[in-house]
Amino acid sequence: MKKKIGILGGFSYESTIQYYDNLMRLYYERFHDYYYPEVVIYSMDFQKFTDMENENRMDDYRAYILESIHALKAAGVDFVAMSANSPHSVYDDIAPQAGVPMVSIVESVGEYAAKHNMKKVLLTGIKYTMNSAFYPKGLAKRGIEAAVPSDADKDAINRIIFDELCIGNFQDSTRERFKEIISSYEADGVILGCTELPLLLHQEDTDIPLISSVDVHCEAIMEYALG
Repeated sequence: MKKKIGILGGFSYESTIQYYDNLMRLYYERFHDYYYPEVVIYSMDFQKFTDMENENRMDDYRAYILESIHALKAAGVDFVAMSANSPHSVYDDIAPQAGVPMVSIVESVGEYAAKHNMKKVLLTGIKYTMNSAFYPKGLAKRGIEAAVPSDADKDAINRIIFDELCIGNFQDSTRERFKEIISSYEADGVILGCTELPLLLHQEDTDIPLISSVDVHCEAIMEYALG
């Protein structure tokens, strides 16, 4: 029996749309029918959420995420996935209090990297994610090193995400700038560790192996939903 999926979204709406689209597509590609798993989406206040990150208000941050997860639980979901990378910085704190199982994006990325024999990966995303320890810590359990860009490149990537991608602005010049940044580092692959980045750069755009955090997370979510 299929499990009811709970998606914690809204950060940003662009990536939340991708999650829903990817999940429905994955199901149809496998079964070619319309008996899709039921999905409940709780869309959080993106600015409120981002302010808490930027101001390091971690108690408020954890409380807001838990409040939203509990709303999904009240709606009858069987498990929850957070449709962004950055809230996984507190995954270990909130998962035991969620009251429902959770599917981790970090675990999904780590599993993919290990399966493809990657030993060192470049982590890209918002500055909060690139400056946090949750990806290096999670990947280290699999013997994988997570490198991060320089401070200047972090600033550039962060600006690209917030000023352009989060509002659906995808430009060829920005794609080329991002490719220039990631090509300047030695790594076995690049984690697109912000769920908007796979909207900017696709594998066919570059010879550098990419790990789309959205795609691998959605695969794991669907596997869990189908049991």
